[in-house]
Amino acid sequence: MTQIVLMIGVIRRWILILFASFGFCGILWPSMADILLVEDKDSLRRVLRLTLENAGYTVTEAADARAALNEIATTRHRLVLTDLRMPNGSGLDVLRAARAADMDVPVVVMTAFGSIDEAVQAMKDGAHDFLQKPVDSNHLLLLVERALEQARLRTENVLLREEWSRRYGFPRILGESETLKRAVGETQRVAQTETTVLLLGESGTGKELFARAVHHLSARRDNPFVAINCAAIPETLIENELFGHERGAFTGATDRRQGKFELASGGTVFLDEIGELPLGVQGKLLRAIEEKVVDRIGGRAPVAVDVRVVAATNKDLKGAVENGQFRGDLFFRLAVFPIEVPPLRERGDDIVLLAQHFASEIGRELRGREAQLNPEAIDAVKRHQWPGNVRELENAIERACILSDTLLLTPSDLGLGRPAREPESLDEIDLSGTLSDVAHRALRVVERKRILRALEANSGNKSKTAEDLGVSYKTLLNKLKEYAL
Repeated sequence: MTQIVLMIGVIRRWILILFASFGFCGILWPSMADILLVEDKDSLRRVLRLTLENAGYTVTEAADARAALNEIATTRHRLVLTDLRMPNGSGLDVLRAARAADMDVPVVVMTAFGSIDEAVQAMKDGAHDFLQKPVDSNHLLLLVERALEQARLRTENVLLREEWSRRYGFPRILGESETLKRAVGETQRVAQTETTVLLLGESGTGKELFARAVHHLSARRDNPFVAINCAAIPETLIENELFGHERGAFTGATDRRQGKFELASGGTVFLDEIGELPLGVQGKLLRAIEEKVVDRIGGRAPVAVDVRVVAATNKDLKGAVENGQFRGDLFFRLAVFPIEVPPLRERGDDIVLLAQHFASEIGRELRGREAQLNPEAIDAVKRHQWPGNVRELENAIERACILSDTLLLTPSDLGLGRPAREPESLDEIDLSGTLSDVAHRALRVVERKRILRALEANSGNKSKTAEDLGVSYKTLLNKLKEYAL
């Protein structure tokens, strides 16, 4: 049986080599995992290594616990296979060191007859499973495959990859305007490469949809897509979020934590609102892009990462560079291939096309049947400037589908019956109605002016603006959307 397993492994290896020469390897099997094999008996270690290598895995050997601990301290492994009784320490020491270095790494322990108690202790300490000697090759390969598959699923759950795929699937970019077609064409061309992409455009234009299209049209499509909103994460936490930390790096760091760059290995990292990234982190991001390594907080050695970066901003980054608010070298590294995502008001008939699409989809989701816009609503949609762009349009349609008594939406359902321009001073507010109505209109004027002043004082930085106003970042975003700022 062992000879059959070895023969299958050899055949599989040659098929992998053949397909790799044509660039198809990733279609058949994902990249093989690196396994740390810890066994003090040379003959057994050699047999286990050959069994694993012939099954397509890469193996690093350690002849005793001390060598294994040194290896764990310097190198990341996808799985650890260790004997329990060895010189210079035990398999329990190896298990605990591996788990301390990375809580997600599966550890399989091997035990001889008579040491079942130790195997039970290993399971209590977090071992994935144990193998009893003499080791059966089929059982070994089955355990390794299952352990690696479970580790992969845990990583995907951290990234919510399944939820994103269920909810969005392949990105659909709807529209027939020339400005949109140009942006879509540029996206299709650059997606085939590994070039860094910078998406430029107003808030709500759908830049994340374009970023997802870059990912799905690339060779990285089967690997993670990780979106990070740089403005939504406090300045003190953004470095940890991106690059992770080592155990003991700061108070409360009880375990090693991988950052989003490591979790996205082989895939794409989307950095939204890149203009809000603190200057102190920009240099580390530049190194991650140029050298493909990251430094965990408290780390002793750089960690290799393989990600493609797509960034987006609604700010004038060139102006930010001139004002010293953004690093020039990072800007030029990000802007290798800029794509302008057009605002909705410049997309002509796309506005009606999108409105009808949202009415159909949202009506079916919320009411069980497609909603439609009446002729007056279509005219109102055309006339409105949509400062919040596609996001504002979609939100208006969703609100209308909830509020409308029928599935034929009117301008009133869409909230387009009121004046498009907000009053800019208390002298301009409408004094009709009850005292409560007038007070509400006055409050809107005051809130709008205060938010504008805070934004200006903080050079457009939303995180700092929210702090100055004493509100949460989410509340500020809702207010910006409400006042079309």
